[in-house]
Amino acid sequence: MTNPPSAVAGPSPVRTAYIILTLTTLFWGGNVVAGKMAVGHIEPNALMILRWSGALLAVLPFAWRPLKRDWPVVRKSWPLLIYFGAIGFATFNVFVYMAAHFTSGVNIAIEQVAVNIFVMLLNFALFRTRVRALQILGVALTVLGVAITATHGDLGRILGLEVNAGDLMVIAASFAYATYSIALRWRPPAHWMSIFVVSTIGAIAASFFYQGIIGGGVMAFFEQLPTISTQGWRIVAYTIVFPSVISQILYVRGVELIGSNRASLFVNLIPIFGTIGSVLVLGERLETFHLLAAGLVIIGIVLAEWSVRRT
Repeated sequence: MTNPPSAVAGPSPVRTAYIILTLTTLFWGGNVVAGKMAVGHIEPNALMILRWSGALLAVLPFAWRPLKRDWPVVRKSWPLLIYFGAIGFATFNVFVYMAAHFTSGVNIAIEQVAVNIFVMLLNFALFRTRVRALQILGVALTVLGVAITATHGDLGRILGLEVNAGDLMVIAASFAYATYSIALRWRPPAHWMSIFVVSTIGAIAASFFYQGIIGGGVMAFFEQLPTISTQGWRIVAYTIVFPSVISQILYVRGVELIGSNRASLFVNLIPIFGTIGSVLVLGERLETFHLLAAGLVIIGIVLAEWSVRRT
């Protein structure tokens, strides 16, 4: 009697995480390009409000049943879910979109690797998460790459505090997103659609808040709507579908599969996708210091991830 054929093994969780996190950062790299293209076509806060309102409307018809089933859990965890949206969805992006008015798309892309630096530091400070020597080396190389980008290849500018305001905004955005990534460990046991809907409501509320304090008031948003160009509306459509809905879902799943420390390292792929997009779509010039910084970032992510896999 022969044994029945064994079932074909499916993809491993780690391999699955690598694929979905790569797609996540591809779409986020496109968000860098979209933010830069939006300059002169739609204001940052207006883009934020339309982006998250559109994302909510896109998901809500499919989320109604899961949300109804998960309501007891959602009701207990709503402050955390609102935080996810206000900080991870809205604050991060409003800083990135404002930064596009002051610095290049290539700079914005490369500097977002600061997310994984802040994640590791916060994990160690709050939870004493062990950090291996090669991870530290990888982070150090990433820090150097970010510093080279922010100072346009002249590290001496740090001593004179001569860093572009846009570059500082991107670093601040990275810190905000790192706190969101850390907070995902407390994600309640609910369907992703339920979590996304409540978080998106938090993002919309935060977007109106930013419109009120730095965008000229809430009424200014409605006055801007007729002035948005065709390209502006195309950018809104892209940001709704890819960086908002698809990427947020994929990133949460990636954190579930391999943890926030390792998942945040894939943010380092944003420089590659964002830089390629900025050069090909925006026609930006690729400087020597950009190539040096990108090389350091790639080496950093390989060393840090290899350290974890070896252990």
